[in-house]
Amino acid sequence: MDFGNIIDAALSQALGPQAIVFALAAIGLNIHFGYTGLLNFGQSGFMAIAGFGLAVSVVRFDLPFFVGVLIALVTPVLLALVLGVPTLRLRADYLAIVTIASSEILRLILGAVEFKDVFGGSNGLTGFVRPFQDLNPYSGPLDLGIVSWSRSDLWSLTVGWILVALGCLLVWALMRSPWGRILRSIREDEDAVRSLGKNVFSYKLQALILGGVFGGLAGLFHVLKQGSAVPTDFNTTFTFYAYAALLVGGAARVLGPVVGSIIFWFLVAGLGELFDQLTDGSGVNLPTWLMTDTQASLVRFIVLGLGLMLLMIFRPQGIFGDRREIAIDAR
Repeated sequence: MDFGNIIDAALSQALGPQAIVFALAAIGLNIHFGYTGLLNFGQSGFMAIAGFGLAVSVVRFDLPFFVGVLIALVTPVLLALVLGVPTLRLRADYLAIVTIASSEILRLILGAVEFKDVFGGSNGLTGFVRPFQDLNPYSGPLDLGIVSWSRSDLWSLTVGWILVALGCLLVWALMRSPWGRILRSIREDEDAVRSLGKNVFSYKLQALILGGVFGGLAGLFHVLKQGSAVPTDFNTTFTFYAYAALLVGGAARVLGPVVGSIIFWFLVAGLGELFDQLTDGSGVNLPTWLMTDTQASLVRFIVLGLGLMLLMIFRPQGIFGDRREIAIDAR
């Protein structure tokens, strides 16, 4: 058993670009669900429309890179308006239905053969990331002994964690303002807030837009760090992984989504490497009737899912959450 490789794999994912993507997405869901009580099950749709907003702008329309970035940040705002205006006056479950349906519709449209000339079909789009890579100030990879990253990953880490830090700072400031206190009140009892003369619909729409922009940032960072925009990347799994990270860390906590994303990917990568070593035919191995090498990558999600179930049963507010502020009763 090589514990060094297990720790390396776990830390590389926990602190790497993939964790950043889900931390940004979970920050947006924290604004939606944790602070406002909105059930957005289509965060992957906000991610997709932003990622392809950049790719299409640069590749198909030959616009400058930073204009494409601006377009990528505007498109989630438009999507939030389209989804929020007809649904936010209704019950919360309508928003959940509309968002998950719209994210799947967007994914199918982006991958459709009929729109291949625009979105690239199932293969997606490439060739838009060069300006981002050219800004890379690092001359080589970073090797810290227990963990290492390539030159391109190191640049992505720098940009990504700066975005996460700025996002957390913004959320911290907003949620301590009168605007943030109104969002918390809407989560608890929107009828009481409405009776005080506040426009609940307007505040919910603002929260949906802000959280959607963070989802857009996650999608933008995702396509930049991997160098391509592929429709199949933005399936509903993205949304529910982000929810898992949020619930692990603790909803309605500024750092909950970030810490939850780090823990989530540490466990996913660490368990994956552990089970791979236990089934690779060298050293200590599990019997084939218990687990084969082809099952190893799936068993990690079973173990992680059981852990999430236990967390929701015995500590529904998450590791760092406060039961007095928000709790999900799974019993």
